[in-house]
Amino acid sequence: MLSNWIQQAKNMVVFTGAGMSTESGLPDFRSSNNGLWRKKDPNKIASTEALNNNVDEFIEFYRERVLKVKEFGPHKGHDILADWEKKGKIQSIITQNVDGFHQQAGSKRVAELHGSLQKLRCQSCGKEYDSEEYINKEYHCSCGGILRPNIVLFGEMLPQDAFQFAQEEAVKSDLFIVLGSSLSVTPANQFPLIAKEHGAKLVIVNQEKTEMDRYADQVIPNKKIGELLRELDMELFS
Repeated sequence: MLSNWIQQAKNMVVFTGAGMSTESGLPDFRSSNNGLWRKKDPNKIASTEALNNNVDEFIEFYRERVLKVKEFGPHKGHDILADWEKKGKIQSIITQNVDGFHQQAGSKRVAELHGSLQKLRCQSCGKEYDSEEYINKEYHCSCGGILRPNIVLFGEMLPQDAFQFAQEEAVKSDLFIVLGSSLSVTPANQFPLIAKEHGAKLVIVNQEKTEMDRYADQVIPNKKIGELLRELDMELFS
């Protein structure tokens, strides 16, 4: 069924969440067994308040995350999505992930809703740096300001450009596939509904149930994303 829908689609959009990244080896945040937020309070280490009032712990936490992102990389699923974009099969990717793996795999039209750990920016002047600065234990800008990851912290708005691009892509889509997201974080979880409301078929691929499953045309649980994409790639292009 899904391979037929992909074949027929003129505007396929893919939405990826933490499940896409965990298959690369990165820990996620919200899983019931070992999500990072089970062990740490996000408001104390991943918020604007932490950046302003608890900067040492904030930097230590994000340096660890930057090191993890550098340790791992895209998996076969990322490569397949990038290849499908080259072939004109995917119009765009909307991602909640901050690892930058989609771009590393070669995807070009990516809306990073929550920013990227591949870059840092100065909290004072906004100048951008590569995240290597954190690895080298360099935490200050040339202006003296604190370097922070170029991601959305708790208490911040989503980047307007990425949000608007994602909204436009969801509206235009005729097939919207969710890969590895619990769809529990607003406003990001509204994009599948926007796509559905504008006539797209909605497919949700996630290990656990999501609150949006009832709106989906197809739900695929308990399936590895890389494995599913390999099977679909074989059906479509071999």
